[in-house]
Amino acid sequence: MIGFYNYTVWMTYASLICSVTGIFCACAGHPRWALTCLALSGLLDAFDGKIARMKKDRTDSEKDFGVQIDSLCDMVCFGTLPVVIAYHLGMHTAVGMVILALYCLAGLIRLAWFNVAAGSEAPRTDGKKYYQGMPITSVAVILPVFYAIGTLAPRLFLYGLPVVMLATGVLFILRFPFRKPTTRELLVLIAMVALVILYILACHRWGSALPWKWVLRRVPGTA
Repeated sequence: MIGFYNYTVWMTYASLICSVTGIFCACAGHPRWALTCLALSGLLDAFDGKIARMKKDRTDSEKDFGVQIDSLCDMVCFGTLPVVIAYHLGMHTAVGMVILALYCLAGLIRLAWFNVAAGSEAPRTDGKKYYQGMPITSVAVILPVFYAIGTLAPRLFLYGLPVVMLATGVLFILRFPFRKPTTRELLVLIAMVALVILYILACHRWGSALPWKWVLRRVPGTA
């Protein structure tokens, strides 16, 4: 078989499968599980590179394959899945679909640019690592957190979701220094998202999750 199947790419493959599952969940009307899959994909992506670098005898072909497969996976996980979730949460008006298309395009441009320009940016004098623009994986934090806020304020969610998706897409391609989180900061971020997901699932269990069907009924043209 073509491709590589050792442990250096297992987490990337698992991330993709998780996101495809999330797409199925969103289309079936289960946004909380779709958001859980999105967050899990973000978790897997956070550590796939570290695990891959543990293999000291990686060939150049394995390294190149890992870079390419990671970008392709990110396009599905953090470019496509959030669009499907947002669409099924109410962004299926003409304006909403335009915003989602622009978000997806921004994610594609960012990933392609990162592959081309990675390592070509001049190092900063403070010795810390920076991205140019916000990483596409940030949506795995932004969307679940905003959904959790929406459980308390559905109207805010209804009108704020298009703004959040548009702003997130713009930040993907805006040129500004975005400091790469340290391992400790990354663990704190993971713990925070885990608590948010538990909150979303618990809210649904006790009947107080975001009434997304209520939201859909109030979107013009969907009543």
